[in-house]
Amino acid sequence: MATISHEPSRVRQAWWSLLVPELWASLAIVGMWLAVLFDAVYGPDFVSANATSTTTIPSVIVVALFAYLGTRVVARYGFRREPRD
Repeated sequence: MATISHEPSRVRQAWWSLLVPELWASLAIVGMWLAVLFDAVYGPDFVSANATSTTTIPSVIVVALFAYLGTRVVARYGFRREPRD
């Protein structure tokens, strides 16, 4: 009697395949830098004025600094190569 081996079953990708940490880390980083972009376009400036001079600093500098630090943290933990529990 002969036996026929079947093809390996194909695993269908389901909605939970979107729950990979790399996707969410990427979306978080994109969201941070979109906030920087919108603050650069629409955000106010920090203005310091005294009797002799006026200093204007764009607020995007502060937002970009925190976006940079946040990007480093999210990338470190979202894109790590060690196995997750």
